[in-house]
Amino acid sequence: MGLFFLKRSMTLLATLVGASIVVFLVLEILPGNTAQILMGPDAAPDAVAALAAKLGLDRPAGLRYWDWVSGLLQGHMGDSHAYSSPVLDLVLERLALTVPLASMAMLITTVLALAAGVYAAAHHNRLGDVGVMGLAQVGIAIPNFWFAILLILLFSVQLRWFSAGGFPGWTEAAGGSPLAAVKALLLPAIALAVVQAAILARITRSAVLEVLREDFVRTARAKGLSQRAVLWGHVLRNAMIPIITVMGLQFANLLAGTIVVENVFYLPGLGRLIFQSIANRDLIVVRNCVLLLAAMVVVVNFAVDMLYALIDPRVKASDI
Repeated sequence: MGLFFLKRSMTLLATLVGASIVVFLVLEILPGNTAQILMGPDAAPDAVAALAAKLGLDRPAGLRYWDWVSGLLQGHMGDSHAYSSPVLDLVLERLALTVPLASMAMLITTVLALAAGVYAAAHHNRLGDVGVMGLAQVGIAIPNFWFAILLILLFSVQLRWFSAGGFPGWTEAAGGSPLAAVKALLLPAIALAVVQAAILARITRSAVLEVLREDFVRTARAKGLSQRAVLWGHVLRNAMIPIITVMGLQFANLLAGTIVVENVFYLPGLGRLIFQSIANRDLIVVRNCVLLLAAMVVVVNFAVDMLYALIDPRVKASDI
């Protein structure tokens, strides 16, 4: 297990280094001048040049990359040009919304997908199976931002059950409460969960159908166990390896995929911070946020690999 962990750790480190290089280079070739945008289109060229020198934008790209990476290793992300505050503070403030939103979406995804997938497998080639798989196909085809707009029109405009956007905060000092915060995140979480639940339901159905053909399932039924006990107590447990793998990948995608939905619901999360920073040409914020999202995806995939190896020793043995 130690060798497996070491190899996966080296892969994780190499991936993070590669991601940092790609993020830095992509942002370097974007058109526009940060100093010019901060000072306005009518600013004098000398003033723009002075601000660029103050921000370090006139230094070679290699030195700026090294300064950025060395700062990250020391826990310093730099200061935002547009917000005039440390990037780390901005990121931590926005993560307090984005991570709970992704977690809620993953919880909804898991509940819907497992229930739908097991039900479809239990009614294989019958009306229930066809209906669930048809709904899953529709769910995969629906863009989450379009579904988010439909949710707003129905539950906010027509029924007036939820707010159309905004976030009250987690504490009373911030003007909200835990219950109000969860309520504000419910519709965005559902919008994010629909596509993921549809995909996971199909994976669950396939995995459960494969396990249903095993000999131990027939033995369990011969012992007189009910279909519910066989499905949820024996079959699903043995079908969880591919399901857990997909769930880990989906959670990583949810962390990185909240940008559009956060803007639809006007949520002050990490995705909206990236969107606003791109508009302000605040590249130091964009660079750190994008790398953070990439790192979160890589770390989640690493954790899935470790969990997968613990569940199925064959994976570890084949990799070593």
